[in-house]
Amino acid sequence: MSLLSIFDVSGSAMSAETVRLNTTASNLANAQSVTSNFADTYRARHPVFAAQAVSGADGDSAEDGAETRGVQVLGIVESQAPLTMRFEPEHPLADKDGYVAYPNVNVVQEMADMISATRSFQMNVEVLNSARTLAERVLTMGQ
Repeated sequence: MSLLSIFDVSGSAMSAETVRLNTTASNLANAQSVTSNFADTYRARHPVFAAQAVSGADGDSAEDGAETRGVQVLGIVESQAPLTMRFEPEHPLADKDGYVAYPNVNVVQEMADMISATRSFQMNVEVLNSARTLAERVLTMGQ
């Protein structure tokens, strides 16, 4: 792996963590939303990541070697967990039995996921800063 491919790896990881943060923020924003139609009730969403083969700056491809470089977002999937049913007969959107369907968003889990994504993003920023500093030192070796 060349020094310059570190920028590709960290950049793809930062992009993936941005998707993760946006998805988590969407889940938290919709955690208490309800609708009159149970089929339209918000369901928690989670990104799916996979290792990505990235061509480095020197033209080598990770596909022919065992080395993978980077992260890609394969998609965002909806949680299949059941909706949270609460007995609130006075709620205007309650069904005939008095239950209201709330999204299947676990706020504590989402906050932990947000902290994890933020720390991962910060670590990739540190990797980029270290690689930049190292590249600058390599360039000044000939002086």
